[in-house]
Amino acid sequence: MKIILAGPAWPYRGGIAEFSNRLMKQFVDEGHEVKIITFRLQYPRFLFPGKSQLIDSPAPANIPINRWLNSVNPLNWIVSGIKIRRARPDILVTRFWLPFMGPCLGTVARIARSNRHTKVICIFDNVIPHEKRPGDRLFTRYFAHSIDCGIALAKVLADDLRSIRKDLNVKIGFHPLYDNYGNSLPQENAKIQLGLDINKKYVLFFGFIRKYKGLDLLLKAFASSYFKENNIELLVAGEFYDDESPYRKIVSDNNLVDDVIFFNRFISDNEVSAFFSAADIVAQPYRTATQSGVSQIAFNFDKPVVVTDVGGLREIVPDKEGGYVVDSDPEQIASALIDFFKNNRKESFTEFIKEHKKKFLWDKMTSIILDCYREAPR
Repeated sequence: MKIILAGPAWPYRGGIAEFSNRLMKQFVDEGHEVKIITFRLQYPRFLFPGKSQLIDSPAPANIPINRWLNSVNPLNWIVSGIKIRRARPDILVTRFWLPFMGPCLGTVARIARSNRHTKVICIFDNVIPHEKRPGDRLFTRYFAHSIDCGIALAKVLADDLRSIRKDLNVKIGFHPLYDNYGNSLPQENAKIQLGLDINKKYVLFFGFIRKYKGLDLLLKAFASSYFKENNIELLVAGEFYDDESPYRKIVSDNNLVDDVIFFNRFISDNEVSAFFSAADIVAQPYRTATQSGVSQIAFNFDKPVVVTDVGGLREIVPDKEGGYVVDSDPEQIASALIDFFKNNRKESFTEFIKEHKKKFLWDKMTSIILDCYREAPR
C-alpha cells in the first residue's frame, strides 16, 4: 500500500517524532511504500520552551521525508493538502497531541481525503491536553471531524475522543516499545560512561521537566533517609521546560545535593541506552497523563517502572509485577521504591517484563492501522 504520514518526524526531536520514524520503518519492513511529510515550522517560539526543536542525528534510512508543513500558515495547509490529495496515498496517517495543531492537520486531512481514495487515520497521543489553553476543544473538534478512524494510545483517550466525536470508529492501540535506541549495556559499563559511582544504585527520571510530570513529588519522596543510608541516588535526565528554582530548593531544603544528579539537557538518542542501563528502576511520578513513551523505553531495556495512577499509565504497568502503580503522593512513591530495593524485586520484575513487553511490538500497531483502513467507509 501507499502510506503517507503527516506530523512530527526527523529532524525534529522528541518522543512523537521518534514514534513516527519507527512506525514508518515498520511499514517499510512489511513491504509498503511510505513517505513522511513533516514540518518546516512546527512550533512558534512561545509554544516551545526548550533550547532547540531539532536533532543532529542522521535521517532514518529508506524513508523519504519532506519538510512541507507550517503550523501557523493557512495557505501552506491548503497547498500541503493539495499535494497529498494528488499523491493519492491509500492511507494518510496523522498524529494528534496538541489542539494547537488541529487547524493545520485538520485542514490538510480534509483536503487530502477529498480525492475519495485516501483514508485518514490518526494516532492520538492526547485528546484533552495536560496544560489547557483557550480554543482547545474547538480545535480538537475541528480536527476530529477530518479523519476516518482514530487510534487511542490508552483507554482513557478513547473515552475522551468518543466524547468529542461519537460517530468515529475508535480503536485502542497501546504505545509500542521504543526499540530504536540501541542495545542494553552492562550496568557497570553504563555507570562508568555517565561518570556515576559503580557501587551505588540509581532511580531514573527521564524526559523534559514540566509541572505535570511531578518531579517535585519524586524529590520529596527522596527525602526519606532510606535512600541515603542505602547508597541510592536519583538521576534526573532531561531539560527543564519550567523554572528549575523550585526543584533546586526542594533538593537544598532536604539535604539532597549529593543524592540527586541533574543532567539538565536534551538527552541525545545515542545516550538513551546508557541512562536506562545504569538505572535499577524508572520513576514517572506524573500529576496528569494519558500514556507515556518513557515506560516503553524502560520496558525495552527490561527496567521496572513506578508510575502514578493517572490516565492510562496503569494499563501499561502491572502493579507489583512489572513495577508499581501508586497515588501522586511522595510517601507512596517513596514506599514503592523502598519496597523495590529492600525486598530485592529487581530480578522477578525483570523476568516479568521480558514476557510482558511482547504485547507492545510495532507490528501490532501497523495491524490496527490496516484494520482501520479496511473498516473505514468510502
